[in-house]
Formats: sequence, structure tokens, C-alpha cells
Amino acid sequence: MTAASSDTSAVLIDYVADWLMQTALSGASVEVLFSGFCERLGAAGLPIVRVHLSFSLLHPLYRAAGFTWNRGVGAKGENYPHANNDLSDIFKKSPYYYLLSNNLQHLRRRLDVAGPSEFPVFDDLKSEGITDYLAFVHEFEENSSQGMMGSWATDRADGFSEGAIAAFLRLQRQLAVAIKMAALGKLADNILSTYLGQEVGKRVLSGQIKRGDTETIRAALVIVDMRDSSRVADVHGRQVFIDTLNIFFDAMAAPFNRNGGQILSFLGDGFLAIYPCESHKLPSKIASRAALAAVKAGMSRLAKLNQERVSQDLWEIDYSVGLHVGNVIFGNVGLANRLTFSAFGAAVNATHRLESLNKKYPAKIFASQAFVGYCGGKWDLLGTETLRGFEEPVNVYTAQVVDLDKFAGEPLPVAESEFSAAEHLMRMRRTARETAGKAPAE
Repeated sequence: MTAASSDTSAVLIDYVADWLMQTALSGASVEVLFSGFCERLGAAGLPIVRVHLSFSLLHPLYRAAGFTWNRGVGAKGENYPHANNDLSDIFKKSPYYYLLSNNLQHLRRRLDVAGPSEFPVFDDLKSEGITDYLAFVHEFEENSSQGMMGSWATDRADGFSEGAIAAFLRLQRQLAVAIKMAALGKLADNILSTYLGQEVGKRVLSGQIKRGDTETIRAALVIVDMRDSSRVADVHGRQVFIDTLNIFFDAMAAPFNRNGGQILSFLGDGFLAIYPCESHKLPSKIASRAALAAVKAGMSRLAKLNQERVSQDLWEIDYSVGLHVGNVIFGNVGLANRLTFSAFGAAVNATHRLESLNKKYPAKIFASQAFVGYCGGKWDLLGTETLRGFEEPVNVYTAQVVDLDKFAGEPLPVAESEFSAAEHLMRMRRTARETAGKAPAE
């Protein structure tokens, strides 16, 4: 390769390009790629003081992610939620919007402190001492909305040299390839974690993908169901029903992805969660108490939500809970080309039958003898029932809501930094609602 200018080393630029491709092939995250790339460009002698990069995402909460690198500070990331309205005025006044609107790939501007600013963001850049600015848009595929856009900035008095610009243009394509590779890897993780759960997603990514690829495990089982959902849909309409169901899941389901729990599937207006354990007494006891702790946390969250709803003249959301311990078949079943990964078997059916006893008893929690025996604590016997599909009658127990705090042995609270991926998704979802419409401004 021949350098475009003597101030740019072709050897060092080649080194950065090789590092970028090798690091992308190793499966590094976008954060590692971008930060390492910028640091190496600076070390190679390119006079960058600030680099920004935004790229599109396929994600349930965000349409794009962005990173800004500042010399001596490092890289900082930011997510841009799906907008529920038109593009913001800030974005419409940005260099990026100008590029997209005019079907341009690059925009370069020398920034004169004394002169007027073509775009509002230039005022901020001038205050940072930026003298030269080069923005770009790079599609991942032709005629595709998927791609990246970004900018290079320097504080060197005479701005970017022709050699520096040539290096940027050359590396830009390789950066796009590396970012796309990293984003696709993250995409698979995002989608599987969102639709299957974090632990199951890991199993699928690691290769557990064939029909019949199952195992038998022991677990504490929880089925939670929102009551009167049909009436809500009939009386209030589809959108109110969907909104109510979502806030019910936000309140009730999040605690079940911690302390060893996994939400395996959402079953209409309810969900199935499991706490895998070994067949010995102590692991079964720990799993059962972790399951009950999640029930308590979910009930507390929903009670707070219902207080807010009553203050707004809305109805309280009702629910019922089934609890059991047993062996389940855990893995892939279905058609050869259409599978589901979940838990199946008699124990799951029994848990569902227990929860459905809400039609007979005025209680919210329905637990089997097995669950009560491992969990311990004070339970009230509701009666003896022959569950549909089972021959042997079983004792069914409940716990009053006001007495739940009497159960001993609850696992220690989980620190916020230890929240599961699903918990983070639910928390980010609320943030997304509050900041909808935000867009990369430059």
C-alpha cells in the first residue's frame, strides 16, 4: 500500500485494519471493537480527538446504539429507543439527517469559532476545541435501512490532512464489516434471551437445537395466571387488555428470573417459571424457598401497582399461583422445523391444575404437599383434590398474603448489579417509555 500523505503510516494503518478484522472474528463485543479501534488509530498518529459511531439494531427496546470516544477519556455507549412519534427536531437539525436526506455518504466541515454554525451540534464541538469534522453514512447492504453512521473530529489547528482522510475512508468499510459481525452476534443473544430466556438462550446458542434434545431435571415449578382476562378483553377491548397484561407481567414476572429461576414461557395470560435443583432434600428446599421468595416479591410489586390503579379509578388486577416440585422434561419438542424449548411432563400439568383451583377456592396461592414439605413454614390446608388427569388425590395448601413474611429461609436480596438479563429488559423497557423519541443528534 502507498500512503496518501507522508504524515500517515501505511504500516500502522494496515496493523489497525488487521487487528480490527481479527478481533471481530474472535467474537468481541461492539464496545471492545470500537474502543480498541479508536485507541489504536490515535496511537498510529491519526489526530483524532473525538469519534462517534451509531448503528442500527434489531432489538425489542432499541432501534440503534451509539458510542462516543474522546481522547484520554475512552468510549461511552448509549441506546436509542424506538420512537413513538416523528423524528426529533434535534435530529432534523443534525449533520446525519442532512446526509440521509440528501443521499450523501460524507460531509466535511472546517469549524471556525468566529463564524456561524451550520448545525447546532457544531456549537458544542467548537467549545471542545474541534477544528475539523468529517461525518459519514455507511449502509450494511445496498438499499437497506440497516447500517452505521458516525463522525471523526480533530483539534489540530490545520485540521485533517489528505492522508488522514484517506485512512478514514479506507478503514470505514472495514469498521462497518466488524461492527456488523459484532452486532449480529449480539442480535442472536438479544433475540434468544428475549424470547427464550437467558439460560435457555445460552443452551440453544451452545448447540442444543435438535428435536428430542431433552433431559429430565428436578425443579420447583411456578405457574402464575392473571384472572378475569377474558372479561377485561370483552369489556375494555384488545388494546386495554394487552396493556393490562404487559403491566401485570412487568410487576409479577420480573422476580422469577433471579436466584436460580427461569421464566420458560408465557402461557396466554400467565407464565411458567422453574427453579432447577438436584433430587436431594437441601437443593429442593433451596429451590422451593427461592420460588416462594419470588412469589412474595411479585405479589408485593403487584399490590403497589394495584394501589396506584385504584387511585386512578381503575380495577385491581387479580391473579392466582400454582406451586409444585417434581421431575420435568426440559428441552426441545415440536416439528422438525418448528420447535419450542420449555418444560413438560406430569409435574408441569399438576402445577397448572393446582393454579386452576382458583375457580373453587377463594385463595391466591395453591401449593402441593411436595412443595410445602420442602419449603417449610406455615400453610393452611384447603382440601384434598383429585387433579384432572391424575388418579391419586393430593392435599392442596395455601398461604395467606398477610402471613407470607413468616416463612423463614428466604434467599438474600439480589443486588441491582446482579439483575438478570430479563430483569434488565423490563427495567429498560420502562426507561424506553420515558425517553421515546430520542435520536442520535449528530
